[in-house]
Amino acid sequence: MSRKVVRASKFRHVFGQGVKADQCYDDIRISQMTWDSNFCSVNPKFVAMIVDASGGGAFLVLPLNKTGRIDMSQPTVCGHTGPVLDIEFCPHNDNIIASGSEDCSVMIWEIPEGGLVTPLNDPVVKLEGHSKRVGILSWHPTAHNVLPMFTTCPCTAVRRVRRAWATCPRGAWRSTSVKSPGFTSSMRGSASPLS
Repeated sequence: MSRKVVRASKFRHVFGQGVKADQCYDDIRISQMTWDSNFCSVNPKFVAMIVDASGGGAFLVLPLNKTGRIDMSQPTVCGHTGPVLDIEFCPHNDNIIASGSEDCSVMIWEIPEGGLVTPLNDPVVKLEGHSKRVGILSWHPTAHNVLPMFTTCPCTAVRRVRRAWATCPRGAWRSTSVKSPGFTSSMRGSASPLS
């Protein structure tokens, strides 16, 4: 004869409360790309989401306190000629974000302190030279201005990963007026300083 045993749990009688509509982000057209990405990134100041855009790739950057219904005319960050596949905020500077795209380039953007008031079209740094689309971005957790980029299809990433380490001088990201077209990244899998 077996007895039914109820497992003891600390969370058995805990219930959540739904967030109100004015505390959510509403009416955002998230990208329909089929890619292994989160399509968003967040830090203590901003939340960024990849959105549908015609004629290239774009993403929204919103201050965390701007919730509710997002206007269709909200300024976006748009500079890629192909769809944006991944975005990632820098862990050392909350105003710096990187975006990787299907156009085989990575762009580094500096978001103004209060957020975007006009569309942002000019990146601080553009990393070119990849032979395939850049699908996964991840900042180095302890080294400043080091960005590993993965340029393989997500389904074969485990079998063959090609890494490109790109480092940029810290002074290049202090102002959006600094343009460094000579930055490229190597696809040989080794760390290559680009300064």
